Amino acid sequence: MIFRLDHRLIFPPPQLAEDSGVLAVGGDLSEDRLILAYSSGIFPWPHEDLPLLWHSPDPRTVLVPSEIHVGRSLEKQMRRGLYEVRLDTAFRQVMRGCSQKERPGQDGTWITDEMIEGYVALHRRGLAHSIEAWREGELVGGLYGVALGGAFFGESMFAEAPDASKVAFATLVRQLDRWGFDFVDCQVHTEHLERFGAVEWSRTRFLAALKKALKKPTRVGPWTLDPLDPPEPKEK
Repeated sequence: MIFRLDHRLIFPPPQLAEDSGVLAVGGDLSEDRLILAYSSGIFPWPHEDLPLLWHSPDPRTVLVPSEIHVGRSLEKQMRRGLYEVRLDTAFRQVMRGCSQKERPGQDGTWITDEMIEGYVALHRRGLAHSIEAWREGELVGGLYGVALGGAFFGESMFAEAPDASKVAFATLVRQLDRWGFDFVDCQVHTEHLERFGAVEWSRTRFLAALKKALKKPTRVGPWTLDPLDPPEPKEK
């Protein structure tokens, strides 16, 4: 059964979602509705020519920050410092970059103008964040998502230069680990995320972890990266 939302700020229990993960249609992308959705283990995923769809998939793809796997070549790329990674300096640009990126098997974009405005409003409240890769003063990749308590909900990423979004993502996850975040919600499985160490959790496990994560205080933005610890001095 798929539920139809109206003006009331409520969602049905996520456990009632269809096998496809679709739970409800309708509603809007207001700040308060988005916050309620993420707090309930639900996220919007618009589809062209359909009413606004809300999802709660089972299983759920999750990455625990302390368990991230960064491949040797990407680690080398990060040490080279080809990209400058920044947080929360170009949120709307990152969303536009994600919306304009062509993806295999996808005709058009699910990141609508209404969606951009809803998340920009969340960003102004310090709850939505962009992680950006810059090269020679130009934005060449990044991702965005929402943070509540000890949970970060990743939404989408894009890259206009090799490994730009991967560098941004790995930098973010390591920072979230330093801040004590419980998990990154990657929503659905991809081989790209699996290579970083993302695994699938049952909806029951995810909702229990989310309930625990939401007890932590929310780190309100704008965010900045912590300075890295200096390398240990070599013994003589």
